[in-house]
Amino acid sequence: MSSAWLLPEHIADVLPAQARRVEELRRIWLDVARSYGYELVMPPLLEHLDSLLSGTGRALDLRTFKLVDQLSGRTLGVRADATPQVARIDAHLLNRDSVTRLCYCGPVLHTRPASPQASREPLQLGCEIYGHAGLEAELESTELALEGLLGSGLTDLVIDLADVRLIEGVLAGLGITALDDTTRTALVAALTAKDVAALRELADQGPLAAAPDAARVLVGLTTLYGGDEVLDQARALLPDHPMVGAALRDLGWLAGHLRQTQADVRVGFDLSDLSGYAYYSGTRFAVYGAGLADALVRGGRYDEVGAVFGRRRPAVGFSLDLKVLAELLASRSGLAVRPAVRAPWGEDPALRQAVRTLRGQGHTVVCVLPGHEHDVQEFDCDRELALVDGRWTVRAL
Repeated sequence: MSSAWLLPEHIADVLPAQARRVEELRRIWLDVARSYGYELVMPPLLEHLDSLLSGTGRALDLRTFKLVDQLSGRTLGVRADATPQVARIDAHLLNRDSVTRLCYCGPVLHTRPASPQASREPLQLGCEIYGHAGLEAELESTELALEGLLGSGLTDLVIDLADVRLIEGVLAGLGITALDDTTRTALVAALTAKDVAALRELADQGPLAAAPDAARVLVGLTTLYGGDEVLDQARALLPDHPMVGAALRDLGWLAGHLRQTQADVRVGFDLSDLSGYAYYSGTRFAVYGAGLADALVRGGRYDEVGAVFGRRRPAVGFSLDLKVLAELLASRSGLAVRPAVRAPWGEDPALRQAVRTLRGQGHTVVCVLPGHEHDVQEFDCDRELALVDGRWTVRAL
């Protein structure tokens, strides 16, 4: 029997304990971003559809809810990703010549879940740096992402590095100058999934069939994951092309610097991972927790993101879903209730002042309303405010 109170599939309320965890994480991440000099922006939830889906945003078309604006009659979209919006802000509203660092945190909405267990309403947090073409921007972005995860309480992190220029260099090195969109999409999907059978089939048809080494190289690319030895294996396997060489050099530089500053994080490579291929333009990274199949954070360089807004300039960034991170932390450590001070309700001015003072000092003070002395709530009242020798005093329970 259906109920009018049931929410749509893959949409859920966030209840108090989990909401508190999400909010604590939001504050941690925004504080880390601010410590790096990132400025907070708040793009709107709705925009004209052609703005949301411009440029690299077109890949989001099927994931975007659409509706008609009753004021203008134009089609609006509910954002499925905030990055195009932040690029618009950088290009049109700020329009700075200098390096710009921006961060954001807000809900996005997807028409379909990314996975059977995923929410269609992620709480997306992201950090983006515009205006610097050098690898220093990638290094800053990855370090910020790792610091945010470590600050959230995660350990045993693994970061996988890749570069979308590799596949372009491989195809050019094989003499393949053009691929139709259908073949390219299938190729990217097969490489990302490490689907050897699909790769062999693709190599036997269309433009790829004209390259004798296509099957060997493409299948070999799926084996290039692991430690530093992967870069040497790639140099031996992949065609000698400038884009391939540049990508491997950049990945080696980035990995070396990350190991110096993040000694507790395992740094590796997964050169066939082309997740977000249509979005990224250079190096990209994915951060995993121990034993997790899905990345907690994904990011990289996407220099084309602002081009459609009339301002193509270098851009690097990352994003994550704070709800997923909160659920992971809860599953590992539980949602511990927050210590609090229990106080009686009363009209005594001294009592009311004592409560205000404690709250001003950052304590949670729960006043027990008349008739509700035995209510159960999520706060762990391990102390109480009691009248001792004529003074309101905090004491342990």
